[in-house]
Amino acid sequence: MNIRSEYRISEPFKLTEQMYNDYHENGYLIIRNMLDKEEINKIEKCVTGEKFMENKYSLEDKDNKIIRVVWRHPGSDVTGIVSRSEKIVNSCEKLLGGEVYHYHAKLIMKEPEVSGPIYWHQDYGYWYHYGNLFPDLLTVWVAVDPSKKENGCLEVLAGSNKCGRLDHHVDDGQNQVAELSRLESIKKRCPHVYAEMDKGDVLFLHSNTLHYSSPNRSKMRRIGFLMCYNKASNDSVIEHHHAKYTPIQKVPDSAIKECTNFTDMSGKEFQHPSTNTTMIGRKDQSH
Repeated sequence: MNIRSEYRISEPFKLTEQMYNDYHENGYLIIRNMLDKEEINKIEKCVTGEKFMENKYSLEDKDNKIIRVVWRHPGSDVTGIVSRSEKIVNSCEKLLGGEVYHYHAKLIMKEPEVSGPIYWHQDYGYWYHYGNLFPDLLTVWVAVDPSKKENGCLEVLAGSNKCGRLDHHVDDGQNQVAELSRLESIKKRCPHVYAEMDKGDVLFLHSNTLHYSSPNRSKMRRIGFLMCYNKASNDSVIEHHHAKYTPIQKVPDSAIKECTNFTDMSGKEFQHPSTNTTMIGRKDQSH
């Protein structure tokens, strides 16, 4: 199997036909340095700030704690500008074959030495239950910190997106874990890739690609900023805690560096299991 799915950015960025083919063949695509030093530092400042962190929560015990922040709409802070930037949105529209909308976004923080694993799953394993009739969704995974084997980087089974949606079950207190017997068979056919990333690298992940991340027992923090997009024609047929179709107001890539909003979180609609009954008992906000 061809598992070439890594590229370095050239300015101005435009997703190529080869990148498109690799994404659909392997179920993921990594663009190195898609967000440069100034851009990723702005994101880090925003997501680690007090206004952002006041929306955090964790569902695990203290020895396996994973910190999450989840929100529905982009807003106009730095993370919202990134989510609406042409290089991100246009790439998603190319990969999904049409207009997309911001389905939701999340921050996943694995703190040093205490963060547990996220078991093998497909995002469409649970998005399926939210009224999305087709797997026309993807996740854009931004490395805010270096994401390496030592601190629990994303791991994928290359090509598993072509296996279709697997049944999922509850295991070890986590919701939506892929069916073990079928998973083990797929592991024998699909290469296991450690998707290590440096700060500013971006990974596009197919909604049916099986993925996992190991515990972070290192002394390195691991923050991922995840933007999830749905194809406009695939708008959910039921109400749930993620966003329904809302047109994206795109901004030029230059707006990321121009943005100085690190504190005004209006319009984002942060989500929390304690106040949103459709989230209670679900740990689908994890990679």
